[in-house]
Amino acid sequence: MFFRNAIRLLLLLFCPLPALLAQSMSIEEYEPRSSLVVPQHPVPRAKYPFIDVHSHHQTPASPEYLKRLLSEMDRINMRILVNLSGRSGGTLQQGVEAFRAADGKRFALFANIDFSGINEPDFGRRAAVQLEQDVKNGAVGLKIYKNFGMDLKYRDGRRVPVDDPVMDPVWETCARLKIPVLIHTGEPWPFFQPIDKYNERWLELKQFPGRARPPDRYPAWEALMAERDRLFTRHPKTIFIAAHLGWQGGNLAALGQLLDRLPNVYTEVGAVLAELGRQPFTAREWLAKYQDRVLFGKDIYGVDEYPYYFRVFETRDEYFDYYRKRHAFWKLYGLDLPDEVLKKIYYKNALRIVPGLNAAGFPK
Repeated sequence: MFFRNAIRLLLLLFCPLPALLAQSMSIEEYEPRSSLVVPQHPVPRAKYPFIDVHSHHQTPASPEYLKRLLSEMDRINMRILVNLSGRSGGTLQQGVEAFRAADGKRFALFANIDFSGINEPDFGRRAAVQLEQDVKNGAVGLKIYKNFGMDLKYRDGRRVPVDDPVMDPVWETCARLKIPVLIHTGEPWPFFQPIDKYNERWLELKQFPGRARPPDRYPAWEALMAERDRLFTRHPKTIFIAAHLGWQGGNLAALGQLLDRLPNVYTEVGAVLAELGRQPFTAREWLAKYQDRVLFGKDIYGVDEYPYYFRVFETRDEYFDYYRKRHAFWKLYGLDLPDEVLKKIYYKNALRIVPGLNAAGFPK
């Protein structure tokens, strides 16, 4: 301790002010500017019209909001936006009506399950009946949020597991109605790990401590993935879309094994661009192999953030920034995907598995 204090005193006495400031700078303040000079090809507008299957907006949205949204969609070449936050019942009906009034060909809505009655008898059947009515009212899919499997509990304190049979009537209804289930299971693997110098999401966990998933409050990441995979396996006629690359973007080989084993499972790229962009060779090869199973999604809407996705997917650019440092303090690289792969990810796969989407305006 004596020597450490002595060094600090010497720094104060002999170091110029800029050096002192640098010594006291935190990692949150550190924003290095790359000195690398390489070709740059920003992509403000997608090469092909695309469908965002993972977006969240207020339901119902106001006419003014939807008018602005349509203008922004046109700017980046988004043809259809899927709002996953449709809720259910009368709220969903109002959301569908608002979309139809703005432009029914450009918007779609997924329903949600109201889990407030999870402790009531016959919950699964009643939830399935409500879902069927929501589909009749215009919903084209079902979105399951991350609380299912992690935070949702029965009255006696038991956690509701992802593969709980109570929900079987819902999954069976989705299969019968031929609507997909976009399901968010778990969180990134590092959120379940110790928050120490080895955790690559340390900065995000420092800024948002509530995102940590400690073992005294949550099941292990591996346990959640096992429950999810059992659910997918038990309902082979139900189409599932594993959100966020199933939180396996850092292990694409494992995700590929899941897709190989279960043809009813798809995935999407919302909020995990940083995982693909740091492994350009592996990700390009993987997306080419599974080009029929991946959909485009963004998650939290921000019109100025989409071009990062376009640049990763469409160019060969090297070593460029991601839009959110807490997700990735590393740089991204372009994958230069072939046109046919781009078309499938941008719109063809969504048109194939999400019923009711308008195919007008998309190239063959």
